[in-house]
Amino acid sequence: MTPISAFPRRVQQLWLSHDLALIGQRRERRMRLLASGLMVFMGLFWGAYFVQRGAWGIVLMDLVLILCGLGVFVLTLHNQARSANLLLFGLLMVVILVSTLVLDVPTPAAPRATHLYLLPLAVAALMAFRDDPRWLRYGVTLLCLALFTGLSATNWSPITGYSLPDEVRVIGSWVQGIASVSMFFMLLHILQTDAAERSELDHDLRTALRDEQFVLYFQPQLDRARRVVGAEVLIRWRHPQRGLVPPAEFIDHAEKTGLIIPIGQWVLQQTCAQLRAWKAEPALADIGLAVNISQNQFRQATFVTDVLAMIGEHGIEARRLELELTETLIVQDIEDLTRKMTALVQQGVRFSLDDFGTGFSSLSHLKRLPLSTLKIDRSFICDVLTDASSETIVRTVIALGQSMGMTVIAEGIETEAQLRFLASNGCGQFQGYLFSRPVPLAEFVEFVRRCNLPRAEEATVGTP
Repeated sequence: MTPISAFPRRVQQLWLSHDLALIGQRRERRMRLLASGLMVFMGLFWGAYFVQRGAWGIVLMDLVLILCGLGVFVLTLHNQARSANLLLFGLLMVVILVSTLVLDVPTPAAPRATHLYLLPLAVAALMAFRDDPRWLRYGVTLLCLALFTGLSATNWSPITGYSLPDEVRVIGSWVQGIASVSMFFMLLHILQTDAAERSELDHDLRTALRDEQFVLYFQPQLDRARRVVGAEVLIRWRHPQRGLVPPAEFIDHAEKTGLIIPIGQWVLQQTCAQLRAWKAEPALADIGLAVNISQNQFRQATFVTDVLAMIGEHGIEARRLELELTETLIVQDIEDLTRKMTALVQQGVRFSLDDFGTGFSSLSHLKRLPLSTLKIDRSFICDVLTDASSETIVRTVIALGQSMGMTVIAEGIETEAQLRFLASNGCGQFQGYLFSRPVPLAEFVEFVRRCNLPRAEEATVGTP
């Protein structure tokens, strides 16, 4: 798919926002997309109008408005919500401030009204920065309120005259006052609705834990002979009304509320139980399972003892359990991380670094940490055959993993051509839709039995 043809699909995905769990989050993203489009439209409209009149100062301001609108749109496309919101709110505050001081000069008959828009903007900041640090969320809100207070307390203006008659300005003040107050109460209602929705999601997640609505799916990991050697364990939520909910729609919220800790413990418990159930089946006895570990879960003081207790309780071989860490986690507290990993590795537990190449880890981290596996992120695999940079990164990661004695797994493989390239460059294990999507337990077991039957007549992947 070419970048041009993929662009509308990407915009549609952002608009539908299936990756967000909450209606409020989807609404906020859509409002940001609409705001960016409106900024570009207004900049083009007024820019063309004032070009004809030679007002080049205003045309320059319209050009800045267009560029900021495009910037908000591009940042939203790249899922950089915080940067997009900062640019959007910063521009809106500047526009309101300049419009109030320059275009809304107060007179005895017609007081200022443009600064009233700072009130709904303050409420909008509480919504837009809800998932950001408190200092940022309330800082932007307080800045809006401070500007509103300052503009309300003074009649100062850098200009002394105004061309519009008082009759027109009185009507304009009434219109702006009604519009801003209406927006204020509308956004307050939306803010209250979002709070109720989040509270409902919290309740539903707690109910899901209590009623065991979560289920495990398994995505196979294959070696060069296309034999299944392991699987990544992925959680799904079998919601009574919404059906099967993917993790992208609730894991992020669970992280922010702390519910990820009991959810993560449940996943580990079920994984260990499944490994114990497979001990008696020869076709499955050597299969390893990899579990994603969240930052909050790993930071728990009892994490090591909890994992070892589960392994002992179920009587499984520790080497069959692999814990997947993200690059974000390994740069947080390297000393605590190393201590906990070493304690578990000494008992046989294996560790892998997930989505390698997308974060901020350094080679010094890889050297210090007792990792056994590197997982190449799917973003590099998808265009490894068409992008020279991705090809170089993939080759380098494979060579790095081999030199450090690690197993290298490539994620997101979708074509035979990608598989051949990876195998020819020394990649040892593979995972992706080319082989299987994440599937329920029964389908995974059937897939393992089908793939791991002796097939002496089949050649190893990547060999002539």
